[in-house]
Order: sequence, then C-alpha cells, then structure tokens
Amino acid sequence: MSVSVSARRIATTVLAAGAVVSAVVLPASAHDNDRHRHPRVEISSVQADSPGRDNPTNRSLNAEWVELTNNTRRAVNLDGWTLRDEDGHRHRFDDVRLAGRATVRIHTGVGRDTRTDLYQDRRNYVWDNRSETAILRDDRGRTVDTES
Repeated sequence: MSVSVSARRIATTVLAAGAVVSAVVLPASAHDNDRHRHPRVEISSVQADSPGRDNPTNRSLNAEWVELTNNTRRAVNLDGWTLRDEDGHRHRFDDVRLAGRATVRIHTGVGRDTRTDLYQDRRNYVWDNRSETAILRDDRGRTVDTES
C-alpha cells in the first residue's frame, strides 16, 4: 500500500468521525441556545393601558394586567418571585404555583385570586400608558424575562 493511499484512508476516516461528532454535538448545542431564548416562565402579554379613560376604578385598574406563561410541562413554584416596573412598583408572589403550559394574568386592582387570575390589590395604576418595561425576577433576584 502506498503512502498516498494510506493518507487518503486516514483523511477519510478523520472526516467521517468529524461528521459523526458534529451530528451529535450540534443539535445538543442548538437546543441549549433555545433554552436561553425561551425561558421556563415568560411575560407573554401586557396590557399597560386599560381601555377607556383613566379613572382609578377597580374595573379600570383590573383591565391593566400582565400575563405570565409557563412554557414547560411541569409546574413552577413562583413563591418569592417578583414582577416590577421601571418606577419600582413591585408585586411579590406568595404561595403561587403555575401549572405546566398554563398562563396566569396579574391584575393591578383588587380581586380574589384564582389559578388563572391574581390581583395586586392596588388602588392606583402601575403601568405607564406610553412606554413601560415589566421585569420578572425569580426568588434569587435573577431576571427571568422582560417585556417593553
């Protein structure tokens, strides 16, 4: 066997091994990047400007809300998590579990909490009508998601 035939066989073997490793590693790394783009819990929708004129009635306050969606199949414990705006208004979640693939709406006004609707029990608006950023942080203070 000549040196050039051996060199070609080695090169072919190395290229084939590289292709196999790439086929295994690339999908795994692409999946890791998706995890960072789609948090487990995200701010899925915001209605910062309640419809109609701004008068701080409870009905108008509750038409101002933020929705959180759990993108996983497992429930997520939101105990100690916070939802805040740029002005420092903060809502802390206590004893809240968000079921898998579920959405909860957090209203500004007063109401009775259910599994789909939570209430901040405020008597004034939180979210700015023109521009506002909602910030969701976990129980360790790490930013989970933001929505402007």
